[in-house]
Amino acid sequence: MTNELVEADIRTESDGQNGYGASNIQVLEGLEAVRKRPAMYIGDVSAKGLHHLIWEVVDNSIDEALAGYCDTIQVTINVDNSITVRDNGRGIPTDMHLKMKKSALEVVMTVLHAGGKFDKDTYKVSGGLHGVGVSCVNALSTHLRVEVHREGKVFEQEYEIGRPLYPVREIGTASDTGTTVHFKPDDTIFNETVYKFETVAGRLRELAFLNKGIRITLTDLRELDENGQPLYQEFLSQGGLTEFVKYLDETRPSLAGMQPIYMENDKGSTPVQVAMVYNMEASENISSYVNNINTIEGGTHVQGFRMALTRILKGYAERNSQVLGKSAGKVTFDGGDFRKGLTAVISVKVAEPQFEGQTKTKLGNSDVVGAVSTTVAEMLETWLEENPKVAQEIIRKVLISAQARIAADLAYKRIMADRKDFMSGMGLPGKLADCSDTDPEKCELYLVEGDSAGGSAKQGRNRAFQAILPLRGKILNVEKAMEHKIYENEEIKNIITALGITFKRDGDETVMNLERLRYHKVIIMTDADVDGSHIRTLILTLFFRHMRPLIENGYLYIAQPPLYLVKKGKEEQYCWTEQQREQAVSRLAGAGREENVHVQRYKGLGEMNPEQLWTTTMDPDKRSLKQVTIESAAEADHLFSMLMGDEVAPRRDFIERNAKYARVDV
Repeated sequence: MTNELVEADIRTESDGQNGYGASNIQVLEGLEAVRKRPAMYIGDVSAKGLHHLIWEVVDNSIDEALAGYCDTIQVTINVDNSITVRDNGRGIPTDMHLKMKKSALEVVMTVLHAGGKFDKDTYKVSGGLHGVGVSCVNALSTHLRVEVHREGKVFEQEYEIGRPLYPVREIGTASDTGTTVHFKPDDTIFNETVYKFETVAGRLRELAFLNKGIRITLTDLRELDENGQPLYQEFLSQGGLTEFVKYLDETRPSLAGMQPIYMENDKGSTPVQVAMVYNMEASENISSYVNNINTIEGGTHVQGFRMALTRILKGYAERNSQVLGKSAGKVTFDGGDFRKGLTAVISVKVAEPQFEGQTKTKLGNSDVVGAVSTTVAEMLETWLEENPKVAQEIIRKVLISAQARIAADLAYKRIMADRKDFMSGMGLPGKLADCSDTDPEKCELYLVEGDSAGGSAKQGRNRAFQAILPLRGKILNVEKAMEHKIYENEEIKNIITALGITFKRDGDETVMNLERLRYHKVIIMTDADVDGSHIRTLILTLFFRHMRPLIENGYLYIAQPPLYLVKKGKEEQYCWTEQQREQAVSRLAGAGREENVHVQRYKGLGEMNPEQLWTTTMDPDKRSLKQVTIESAAEADHLFSMLMGDEVAPRRDFIERNAKYARVDV
């Protein structure tokens, strides 16, 4: 039996008649469908899709761990950028599959929708629910080898582009059990072929927190540490979500020395785990997971958590109103007030999860609301009664959050008043040089550092579809600011007004409305120096904390201006990396002397004239843009809070660890 995907290819002949017939129907057999439309199976073929191949293989090992048969997973990035994943689970079955008339191992590796995840006696819950994971990895790899230790024997099979090179064969004896998968991604499929150590480490760290007691290691053979050894990290969490919350919140000052609250209920059909803690800052940071899948759009499990949190804390505040004083009588709380300064991780295990939303990462199972809400309500109420001092500090913070929300609403209304002027043609930010086209899909907005670079960009741009908004100096660090201060900041007001976005209340949430977004490319363009990097990070923090839908929809980009101009006579070459500079100098020098080659280092965009800026950084046919994506919301939250928050020690540690990657101009 072969899994097939049928695709209709409609063509119209030059004479105007419809040339659509049986010959136009393509039948893609087996794994050909995956190679034809890889994005349907792994999301995309960028860096995100490349790393997704690792997640698919590791998820199989995690599923073995959830079933109670695996406690060690080893991931290795090899010198040639291939990947090896080894676990000590039961090993993929190798006996004959009665229906397919071939080894079960080959079936798993080569047939879509084949796997043990459909049999609930084998896996009660699973991250790999569709049975397409490891077979997709096989299809998108130039070479894959799987080795199975099972029943005292060692079995192997190799594949090229998903096709077996030989039947499953026995090659030795074994005293252990487990599966090893080694694969090399096909560089004709992916437009990014280099694995990032930090991206892989972030996901493995996350999995270790979500599955306490499982040892996960990562080895990178491509790079050596200061001792001459391959880069290596080991992840093992005995505290699970409690340690996860501490990790996420380690860069923020805690509220009254508060320790995480841990809530768990595994008695029902939906096991629930929740850990939460409050800090002194104003942002809400909730990370949610279903069967280890990061549900970045939330869902019914997050809904149940928020309902219980609001109800229990609101009731506690009303019973202890004397703690808040007279000023509390003039304030009406809403649910969002109880989540300011909250860091929480929610993890549920669902036998048959139903996903919805734009990215298919929003849980839709209605019964999960009650399971989470009941668990949180019962255990949080008990905790509040047992910890009255910290509980009172929490409701005092809630009062401050409510007062800040009211101030922010007033500040936002002033922006909306300006927006009405804008809609009548009067309220456009004064420094914005808008484009003539009004189709958001065609329009680009450049956020440019400084008036000098802004002037060059305005002169060099294509006025039809490129708009320029110069920013004066460094914008407000929103990581540290109260919400009303954000809306009062002139540069941020200009960004919001230029974009055309609005914010509305949806229950107790502030939701960003993209219906009137004026540009589908928002490009951050800053100098290639330390100050430029800081400004870029400040802008990224603003978008991550307050305009995340722009990132999630793929609208945010970073411009890549060149670092060098290498010239000899009339011949010149722009270079974006040190390696390119060295190659250009060597090429232009030829048999002559390198001293005759002139190298100009661009430290600021203002050093380029309009024509140079257009040619190198703004021309869609020649420029290089980096799209801003969120691989892991939890890791991104940790990084932004560490880089932009108040705590100095974690930031210093980060700088010391990454100093060797920094480029500093003195």
